[in-house]
Amino acid sequence: MNSEIIKRSYYLDKIRPFIGKKLIKVLVGQRRVGKSYILLQIINEIKQNDKKANIIFIDKEKYEFDNIKDYSDLIQYVDDKKTKGLNCLFIDEIQEIIGFEKALRSLLSEGFDIYCTGSNAKMLSGELSTFLSGRQIEIKIYSLNFIEFCQFNKLLATNETVNRYIKYGGLPYLMHLTENDEVISDYLKNIYATILFKDVVKRYEIRDVQFLQDLIKYLADNVGNIMSATNISKYLKSQKINKSIPAILSYISYLNDAYITFKVHRTDVKGKKIFEIGEKIYFEDVGIRNAINGYRTEDISKIIENVIFHHLISFGYTVYVGKLDENEIDFVAERNNERVYIQAAYLLNSVSVIDREFGNLMKIKDQYPKYVVTMDDYLSVNTHKGIMHLSLLDFLTKFN
Repeated sequence: MNSEIIKRSYYLDKIRPFIGKKLIKVLVGQRRVGKSYILLQIINEIKQNDKKANIIFIDKEKYEFDNIKDYSDLIQYVDDKKTKGLNCLFIDEIQEIIGFEKALRSLLSEGFDIYCTGSNAKMLSGELSTFLSGRQIEIKIYSLNFIEFCQFNKLLATNETVNRYIKYGGLPYLMHLTENDEVISDYLKNIYATILFKDVVKRYEIRDVQFLQDLIKYLADNVGNIMSATNISKYLKSQKINKSIPAILSYISYLNDAYITFKVHRTDVKGKKIFEIGEKIYFEDVGIRNAINGYRTEDISKIIENVIFHHLISFGYTVYVGKLDENEIDFVAERNNERVYIQAAYLLNSVSVIDREFGNLMKIKDQYPKYVVTMDDYLSVNTHKGIMHLSLLDFLTKFN
């Protein structure tokens, strides 16, 4: 393995039990979050266990594989490369191959050990799942969490590093760039443009690109706010932009399918009812969010929320916004039939802020853990009536 490839052990541990099993391993996530390098790490593990394993690697982002356009091209290419022993097929960005699911089903029946990545949730989760009838396992890959960010960039876990992380985000390639706002911003804007045009504009044949960009900017500016298509439509009309509510909903779903954004539903803390309207939107990578809308000190509370959300989903939590009567709980996170509640704030700099952030959690009567997470350097309040107060640094390094 290339010495520059840093292991992402959390994902390897999730994938390892399925190596060699008659299941298609599908790694999904936004472009540039590191899916390709995880494939290389899987290849390394396979070769360590079986040096004779035949590895067939197809990277649809490289021109040398442009001739593989559809499933018949794929089958022909693989037939030419296969051997009599163990054949392991790796396909990066498989959604670029028309009808790929037909080829995968055929190759799986021939005994191939198959791994693929993709950047579209609907194509890889919905269409593939329907066609293969449970013969696949999906592993979601996210941009670097904070501990990984420190590891990749050879930094200590300090408040200064947290500030760098919430400003630049966690795309792995940042480790190769100098810490220069202009350089990093240019890189992130280019990645954003690539994702937008390849995975949204091109795939869904969108003509009104300007509207799409205006919508994304609105979403970036309203991270962490309860929103609805109706409210978005009203705002856009105030800006002399007219778009129907169904069109707005479709565009947001396209962004979610490309893993640029995530829609988080509200749940009733008492009855566990999921509400159909009034969601929050968060970005997969806060660095891309900042590249779209700018990194401003007045947005720090929104950015902290986004970072906490990303941390939770990257460790396998299902996340909701909590509703308790007229009060809001920033995050209700569930995993393995357990639940935690989290309130996020910039600083506990007044009695009213302390009362609000702790007060909402105190109204929840169950015994699941409850946390308030802030960027306070010195925690004047460590616990308050049984509710833990964590600095963002402690949360990102100790909560998993």
